[in-house]
Amino acid sequence: MTRTARIPAMANAHSHAFQLDLRGAGERLYPGDDFWSWRTEMYRLASSHTPESMHEVGSRVYGQMAAAGYGAVGEFHYVQHQPDGTPYDEPNAMAIALAQAARASGLEITLLPAAYHRGGAGKPPAPGQVRFCDPSVEAFLERLDALREWAAGIDGVSVGVAAHSVRAVPADWLEAIARYSDEHGLVRHVHASEQRRELAETREEHGCSPIELLDRTGFLGPRTSVVHAIHVSQDDIALLAGSNLIVVTCPTTEGNLGDGHLPGLRYRDAGVRLAIGTDEQTRIDPFEELREMETLARREGHTRFALLAAADGDLWGQMVANGRASLGLPDEPVASIELDLDHPDIANVADDDLMLAVATCASAGVVRAGVSAS
Repeated sequence: MTRTARIPAMANAHSHAFQLDLRGAGERLYPGDDFWSWRTEMYRLASSHTPESMHEVGSRVYGQMAAAGYGAVGEFHYVQHQPDGTPYDEPNAMAIALAQAARASGLEITLLPAAYHRGGAGKPPAPGQVRFCDPSVEAFLERLDALREWAAGIDGVSVGVAAHSVRAVPADWLEAIARYSDEHGLVRHVHASEQRRELAETREEHGCSPIELLDRTGFLGPRTSVVHAIHVSQDDIALLAGSNLIVVTCPTTEGNLGDGHLPGLRYRDAGVRLAIGTDEQTRIDPFEELREMETLARREGHTRFALLAAADGDLWGQMVANGRASLGLPDEPVASIELDLDHPDIANVADDDLMLAVATCASAGVVRAGVSAS
């Protein structure tokens, strides 16, 4: 008889579903290949999608998440309009397609439509960005109102709000989105401090770091999740800690894109809450994200007393709770997943050591039964 155990399903706090099909295609084997050259292929892929194809790729990626041990996903979504920027007859057609795909796969989903307006300071959107963009923050928020109305009463579907990045929207958009979030009690997300060039461009435009700009505009706060937050100063970390927000790290994506790595021990010491995400879907395996996060922190400090120790041995449970908070989801009830205790990854692990092994030795292969549609 197979020995099993049940643990809470993980919350994936940051997903771009359509990027699943960048696997392999997004690799460019030439000197100078980096995040910015990777975007060219990402734009090409984004330009190809319709609501029907978005539903199809959403079904594939969310099915993989459910089987791997995820139970909830935050879909940070910016492929909004037709390729020429014209809204669909149903302005939220893309987001709705993804919500329907997630629910059919058994996942709770928080839709996080991302505001996008420009290609950088003083720059119009590039051709590959046009379909991401809204003409004004008012138009963006009007579309968000409509999406919230659509989602009201649909079990397992929540709506938050996002600003793509401080590069993609002006400062007054950040202010408006933060006000809207507070007025309606919505979680808000943003990419920030992922790339060194981003820091340089933000300092040139605003005279400060991305984190300082988010603070100035009122975007930081307890409803906020900052995605990546890799290249941060101690002053930045103090602002993040003082805001009681959540930093979402995506270790396998950050490694694949050459972003750098999370300063996990500095966040631990400052008391900043962390959550995990799959981002570009390089890997869909919450156990691997957890292990990468812990391993990078140990390397950072040349120590084995890192994030797992700070979580009293249950880093998985901590990431479930923080991930759900990031997505505005209730603490309970949480779907559970069934682990195969005879799987080679965790066979012969003592019961008292199971959650230690989950964070350091396991893979999605240990999941005997993931979440499923009801």
